Amino acid sequence: MSKHVQISEALLSTGAVKFGDFTLTSGRKSDFYVDVKKASSQPHILSQLASSFSTEAPQNIDTLAGLELGAIPLLVATSLKMKIPFAMIRKEARKHGTNSRIEGALGNKILVIEDVATTGGSIEDAVSVLREEGSEVDTALVVVDREEGAKERLSQIGVSLISLVTISEIRGE
Repeated sequence: MSKHVQISEALLSTGAVKFGDFTLTSGRKSDFYVDVKKASSQPHILSQLASSFSTEAPQNIDTLAGLELGAIPLLVATSLKMKIPFAMIRKEARKHGTNSRIEGALGNKILVIEDVATTGGSIEDAVSVLREEGSEVDTALVVVDREEGAKERLSQIGVSLISLVTISEIRGE
């Protein structure tokens, strides 16, 4: 059984991907919903996702980074698997202390990890924050690409998007 099929089955069996009528955060309507946290909260699936991420990751990276909240379990598990440090990116700067959006290690060559890519806006934001700190970012890894423009948007800023599965693969198309 291929890795894509295994991951698709894991996402479907845990209810991480559902089909029906949904309203997304953006207010748009969709006939499917993706909540990778339902799958990544299961240790055996989280381990499988981290293994897949470590296989897909470019070899020249020195740090992983991801946005709160959905990417954090994936980030930690992949960091443990690859034995490299990670940084967590807040959605907004803290109002106290360092006022930073970045917590954790910050390397030179960073791989961004995210749970789901839709339009790529969140990943673009993470890349911008990391680049402002002087880090090089040219690749992002996601569990699911909803195939709604993220790959194209990120390519415009010099970032390759790699997904473990696409919604078309999950649908069996």
